Amino acid sequence: MEERKGFGSNFGFLMAAVGSAVGLGNIWGFPNKMGACGGFTFLIIYLILAVCCGFIVMVGELALGRKTGHGAVGAYKVLSKKFSWMGWLGILSAFFILFFYCALGGYCIKYTVLNVGDLFGAGFGSNGMNGAEIFGAFMGNPVEAIIYGLIFVALTMIIVMGGIGGGIEKVCSVGMPALFIALLICIIRSCTLPNAVDGLKYMFVPGWAVANGVIDKAPNFFEVLSTAGGQMFFSLSLGMGAMITYGSYLDKKEHLEKNAILIVVMDTLVALMAGLCVIPGRFALDPEGALGGPSLLFVTMQNVFHKMGAVGPIFGILFYLLVVFAAISSSISLLEVVVAHFVDKAREAGKGDKRKTYTLIAAVAVGVGCILVCADSLGNAGIAPWQLLGLESYSGWNDCWLDFWDMLSEGIMMPLGALLMSLMIGWEIGPEVVKEECEATPGHKMGSYGFFKICVKVITPLCMLFILYGQVASFFGL
Repeated sequence: MEERKGFGSNFGFLMAAVGSAVGLGNIWGFPNKMGACGGFTFLIIYLILAVCCGFIVMVGELALGRKTGHGAVGAYKVLSKKFSWMGWLGILSAFFILFFYCALGGYCIKYTVLNVGDLFGAGFGSNGMNGAEIFGAFMGNPVEAIIYGLIFVALTMIIVMGGIGGGIEKVCSVGMPALFIALLICIIRSCTLPNAVDGLKYMFVPGWAVANGVIDKAPNFFEVLSTAGGQMFFSLSLGMGAMITYGSYLDKKEHLEKNAILIVVMDTLVALMAGLCVIPGRFALDPEGALGGPSLLFVTMQNVFHKMGAVGPIFGILFYLLVVFAAISSSISLLEVVVAHFVDKAREAGKGDKRKTYTLIAAVAVGVGCILVCADSLGNAGIAPWQLLGLESYSGWNDCWLDFWDMLSEGIMMPLGALLMSLMIGWEIGPEVVKEECEATPGHKMGSYGFFKICVKVITPLCMLFILYGQVASFFGL
């Protein structure tokens, strides 16, 4: 049987894991949700959930992956008869996220090219159009959106074909430090703009958004809890098998507990940095612009760069390039979840490394889903789920295919997967399994075991139930 190759260094693993966690949700989701849900209040609840749920699920997934040496499907099959099917839940989640993630990644490539055009005065630039006009024209041309989306799929495929050491680790080891530097440059420019302080107040001052009419009313505690919880799981790439898969490539010498802490801390830091990058700029130069979602990235931020004058395209290129990398560092981890299962099966059957073959097959399937999302033009093309499936559009979850796949993955599958995993560890196989795997590292004791045991058995499942209910209630208007 061919040897299973892993990460070449712990730094490479950390950069890949943080890259998986850092994505579009950090850039357009976290800052807006933080501001709309009470600023600093949201941050405190998010941090509590990150410690009591995020860290717990993170260290659990890494331990299960390393202990079994398998991806999501194989790991659950080895550890539990009752929960053996859960790995497939992770694979489905990864697929559904990739459908819209690759479409949005393609949008980011388009906007990078557009700002290059503006920098050199080329015809493929904005040609004097504002952000709304540019985005409207782009959405009115689904063929162009499909081409860019498929380019993003192809880039993801090529990196995953290179394997863990030759593809994913190399790209993330260079790309993640570059992303931090790019974010710092954009933060400095954004926070030094006139009236940028209002953006900082929106993010960090409790009640400021309501008092100043940015939002109509403050959400209740349960809404903040479910919003923060949903954002945390999507942002940290939990409940979909990515961390189990990456953990399966880890050497026994690496400290799982420390790595889990670092991933959670670094992801939260990047989310805050992303907020400092985009929100002050919005308040300074486009005060009526969107605060979240695709419109924040592709309308509001483009207007911000236009109003910066001659240097605007430079910052536009830098910003959209960092968003492209944030998206691709997440998409490669998602595709790896799918590919790893089939590669492991082929390797165990003595068929050799079929990585390129299975990566190509998975990428083609993702490409089909991406085409559907791009062709839908965010619900403007007459092929939205409620139109094709005969669903009543009483809530936002079925207005377009992007929201539909987001609802299935982030809204239901990911929190459900995390809930079931915590129940499996806490009540079936026992938290001692995680402790033993963490302490398989020579000279390491799991200092957080007492806290982990209480959380995984009681606190995390209860939080997950609240989060799951809140997500479902939000999507379906309950």
